[in-house]
Amino acid sequence: MTTRSNSLAQADLATALHPYTDARAHEQRGPLIIERGEGVRVFDSEGRDYIEAMSGLWSVALGFSEERLVKAATAQMEKLPYYHSFTHKAHEPSIRLGEKLVEMAPEGLTRVFFTNSGSEANDTVIKMVWFMNNALGRPKKKKFLARTKGYHGITIASGSLTGLPNNHRDFDLPAIPVVHLTCPHHYRFGHEGESEQDFAKRLIAEAEETILREDPDTIAAFIGEPLMGAGGVMPPPEGYWDGIAALCKKYDILLVADEVINGFGRLGTTFGCQKYGFTPDILVTSKQLTSSYLPLAAILFSEKVYDAIADNTHTIGTFGHGYTATGHPVATAVGLENLAIIEERDLVGNAARMGERLQEGLAILKDHPLVGEVRGAGLIAGVELVADKAKKTPFDPIGKVGTRAFEIGHEEGLIIRNAGDTLALCPPLIVTEEDVDAILARLTRVIDRTWEWVQAEGLKG
Repeated sequence: MTTRSNSLAQADLATALHPYTDARAHEQRGPLIIERGEGVRVFDSEGRDYIEAMSGLWSVALGFSEERLVKAATAQMEKLPYYHSFTHKAHEPSIRLGEKLVEMAPEGLTRVFFTNSGSEANDTVIKMVWFMNNALGRPKKKKFLARTKGYHGITIASGSLTGLPNNHRDFDLPAIPVVHLTCPHHYRFGHEGESEQDFAKRLIAEAEETILREDPDTIAAFIGEPLMGAGGVMPPPEGYWDGIAALCKKYDILLVADEVINGFGRLGTTFGCQKYGFTPDILVTSKQLTSSYLPLAAILFSEKVYDAIADNTHTIGTFGHGYTATGHPVATAVGLENLAIIEERDLVGNAARMGERLQEGLAILKDHPLVGEVRGAGLIAGVELVADKAKKTPFDPIGKVGTRAFEIGHEEGLIIRNAGDTLALCPPLIVTEEDVDAILARLTRVIDRTWEWVQAEGLKG
């Protein structure tokens, strides 16, 4: 390690508390310091290169060196580096981006509210829905339906919607009224001999039973990722979303599509809800909206939701919610340019084409003795590692093997993410055939080496 790298590492260890990190383990291990990025690759402080097969955090659509985004940010910084959108104020970048998002959105989503992250956006959705139902004289209609293993953020409210144990443990969450339904992952939660279609029917029946048990007049919204991401990359079973959408309509429950990971081409369609054939009342976006070059999120919602909120703001005299950086001019200028590039270069189409190559290449790994299931859609995929293929037996404890594979990935020049023992991939939308093939080759080496380690350690389920 160079003197400079060592100095940076020591400064990090002396000052930082890292998200999603064992702090005591970090004190022993130290940080991997990423210094620069180029296309689908990043380079650490020692000059080593890595294929960033996770797009950072599911988010860097255009890769790490898109000059047009830098220029868009610079030009806006020089013209108007900051202004707010409180009390009737506005500026062109946020107006134009809102206009563009409505143009791109599924039919019926005509209004936009900006936040700085997906977590803030889902937190805002909760407040919007509560505000709306109070305005409509429905003060009991406040509960949310979410799913086990769903991910919706980490604020107190959005973290309550998230269905992952470590996002709740010792944080006193959930802290809002939310009911978590069965995760729609057939491989893990389907009954023995149960078809995917029957599994979907069972989950839809469970959702209706829950609605009736809780009382439809208390259920405000159902929130879900079209394809579940951070919980382990889980596409829905066939017929699932049709059934959920029908239930929401039947019981007057708002349907919220969390497209923070799925949106802007990830699945080979502009939005995930379009791939799975349903239209939400509210759609949440972030991450690929700016390729994460700057923090930004956007909530798209229907005129029905807007009207109820707008009428109540007139009664009260204000909408008492917003952020200092809501619709930040530099972030929205970058977002507008980012979406223009995605369209000009047909990156949604590229995600579909390269996604097919990725999924076909990963399918070969199904025969590997360590691999239980390969799943995904477009440019997002998960490879679940198991102790026993025939019985689908997970390792005990879950996550130990996945973490070792994650570490071996770094050694092989491949940045992936492990959700427990599922290895997640989510490369930038700009990937080429050569990039995909390199990812597949490196991942195969990672899994082979992990299998050798599992055997040497004598690990079992």
